[in-house]
Amino acid sequence: MMKMNGSFSSGRSENLCIILPPPVLTGQIGIEQAVSNRRSIREFSERPLSLEQVSQVLWSAQGVTDGGHLRATPSAGATYPLEILLVAGVFGAGDLPSGLYSYVPVEHSLKPILGKDLRLQLTGVAMGQQAINLAPVSFVIAADYERTRSRYRNRTERYVHMEAGHAAQNIYLQTTALGLGTTAIGAFDDNGVKDLLSLPGNLQPLYIMPVGYPA
Repeated sequence: MMKMNGSFSSGRSENLCIILPPPVLTGQIGIEQAVSNRRSIREFSERPLSLEQVSQVLWSAQGVTDGGHLRATPSAGATYPLEILLVAGVFGAGDLPSGLYSYVPVEHSLKPILGKDLRLQLTGVAMGQQAINLAPVSFVIAADYERTRSRYRNRTERYVHMEAGHAAQNIYLQTTALGLGTTAIGAFDDNGVKDLLSLPGNLQPLYIMPVGYPA
């Protein structure tokens, strides 16, 4: 059962905070098996995810792991330039309403941005890659380069892109461990994604990762 404050409706929402189920720290398969089994999956069944599964994937990508501020993904100088957004379809994840959400790592919660199923439109700005439309949810990794640039100057792009790769691999391994599948999509219209997801000017999309049960 998800915990909420406020109300959700179609259109932009600023009032609702969804507290996610806590992450599970022990799994059914080992890291070695997850590495061995990991594959890119592009065809998904219509079976929805649970909110617990969504919570686990978000935590694996950017969740807090030490009770303070350190996260699941290594970050140069702990500058944490990444933002993770969730695009949820109709019946995409438990009783989570379809829409666009931003992950808040410190609270392990979701902040609603838009109450609309954006999967078809996201597919359109991603060169028509149907994995996005088929999957019940997609995770979008975006970055604010200035968070890292203030400390690392001309190494910024390298460090941010390293971190995005770490987060994407964590998503791959976590989905594999949960019996799910994903694929890392980097072919998309940057401005089209920014406009569709209402990303502020400082955020640049780097990955789209549809997640679901393999077909």
